[in-house]
Amino acid sequence: MDEGRTRIRIFIALVAIILGILTLRLGKLQLIDSSDHTGESEANAMRELRVQPARGRFFDRNGVLMVENESNFTIYVTPFYFQENTIPLLAELLTVADSTIENQYQAAKRWSSFKRSPIRTNVSFEALSRVLEHRHRLPGIDYESTQKRRYLTQARMTHAMGYVREISQSVLRAREEDGYRRGDAYGQGGLELEYESPIRGQPGANFKMVNVLGQVVGDYLGGREDLPAKSGLDLNLTIDADLQAFAESLFVGKRGGVIAMDPNTGEVLALHSAPDYDLGMFTQRLDPEVWEEVRTHVDRPLYNRVTQSVLAPGSTFKPLIALLALQEGAISRYEEYYCGGGHPRGNGEVFSCLAEHGSINVVEALMHSCNTFFFEMMKRIDVNSMNRLATAFGFGSKPFLDIATSEIQAGLVPDSAYYNRNFGERGGWNVGWIMNLGVGQGELMVSPLQLVRYLSALANGGTLVTPHLVRSLVDSESGEITASEYPSTTLDLNQTYVGIVKEGMRLVIQEKSLWLEIPGITSIGKTGSAQNPRHEDDDSIFIIAAPAENPQIAIAILIENAGYGSTVAGPIGSFMAERYLKGFVDYTPARRDLMDLMFTQNSAPLARN
Repeated sequence: MDEGRTRIRIFIALVAIILGILTLRLGKLQLIDSSDHTGESEANAMRELRVQPARGRFFDRNGVLMVENESNFTIYVTPFYFQENTIPLLAELLTVADSTIENQYQAAKRWSSFKRSPIRTNVSFEALSRVLEHRHRLPGIDYESTQKRRYLTQARMTHAMGYVREISQSVLRAREEDGYRRGDAYGQGGLELEYESPIRGQPGANFKMVNVLGQVVGDYLGGREDLPAKSGLDLNLTIDADLQAFAESLFVGKRGGVIAMDPNTGEVLALHSAPDYDLGMFTQRLDPEVWEEVRTHVDRPLYNRVTQSVLAPGSTFKPLIALLALQEGAISRYEEYYCGGGHPRGNGEVFSCLAEHGSINVVEALMHSCNTFFFEMMKRIDVNSMNRLATAFGFGSKPFLDIATSEIQAGLVPDSAYYNRNFGERGGWNVGWIMNLGVGQGELMVSPLQLVRYLSALANGGTLVTPHLVRSLVDSESGEITASEYPSTTLDLNQTYVGIVKEGMRLVIQEKSLWLEIPGITSIGKTGSAQNPRHEDDDSIFIIAAPAENPQIAIAILIENAGYGSTVAGPIGSFMAERYLKGFVDYTPARRDLMDLMFTQNSAPLARN
């Protein structure tokens, strides 16, 4: 009996304890934590709407606005609230196929049922107005004011500029912690990608009250909690928009690339790869068929021929061989070598020359581009010495340029280890292979970007500058300017020998005065024609720096399968240098005939001054 009462008392005590705990917990919830849970309740009726910042604008070196933004709209869907039977209505209002909306809705649903996802971008104000008129029939649908790029100059600068598209799923996964969300804009290639973080800005937030259908019905707390967006930084570019547009006009119907640079600072004045494509197509919804055509086109318009095309430099490499021969003591200034029209290569065969030049010194060899002379110089020089000097000038490694490194190629400068590694097991290699390097052929692979940097170092007396496209970043709200800094390297060059090489390069221009000379301005340069392993016609190559005494512009040009450097690439470089230095191209009768011959489709832009 007593045992039974004891059990009852224990049971009652346990029940009392449990009830006491529950009472205390309820009291805490009611009296102490009430404010926290009131906030949760309010959050159920409040939604944070992100405010996209204005993307940074691009200005050229003279303050010309090249890229800005213009407003448009994005329609969003929250799948939890959306009713699938309204898909036909929404598609009709947006004048698209039902399947387009269906696909976007399903993608949004897979992403998250409770988060907003873009269901249609680049929506016009007229289309948005139609949607808003029927908003009561479209639960889960809202909108956001967004921006798209607007291009203002004739200069397209496609490959350097890059473009903007909706962030991809793979990039979003990698950068979600940086505040990116589905539907955000993201740079694709060029400056837009390289400077994505500073030019993107900081998104803001508007807090809105929503009803049970997920539709905005008013501001939360009168907008007092809203956070303003901060605009991205503007870019002050090194590009000269006029020179850029002029360069582009000279490449109609051609495949190749050109880069113009200030040889003293590394500031890129113009960069064009042809063919290119219209950046404007990314400011609207891009038809997949159109993109596929661009992506797979036989002329590869997405390929940046200035930074990615690495081909034999041809005779534009001869100034480096001349400088090396002088520095290594393989030849002196006035020492001559006889050219009989070719040079034995050591296996019974003969390397041919362009002509029979007779006895010729280093300056004359550069002027006449004598193959025989440079075959002999390379025969006298160790290949590893050539590799060291070429590497010092920036060949054989990726040069810096403020675009994605994936868009830049390193090229190749061989040394003895390279030949042993690649050809030692196939019968070895001999001096004939090395001699071919003397005329810029063989295993040498360089890009126009590397050529213009090498030329600049010769022109300025031995300073290897860093090519770049951005001068400074500007906060448009505060006016604060952050100047960009780029390193340079002083090369260990004998200035006497540099002067001898530059004298030969000056005579190159003078010898072909009609084709290459800038009226009233002396310049240095070198033409080149290089064998293209993918095509039977040679590539046309040209480098030029002017004025010769105080260079302000250096240019490297590659035109694929166009033949002699002096007749195709050469005039383009000369005209570009003249346009930059004088502001116009001197349209004399003799040059008019040349221009009409070379640029029939573009004679009008050449005449502009």
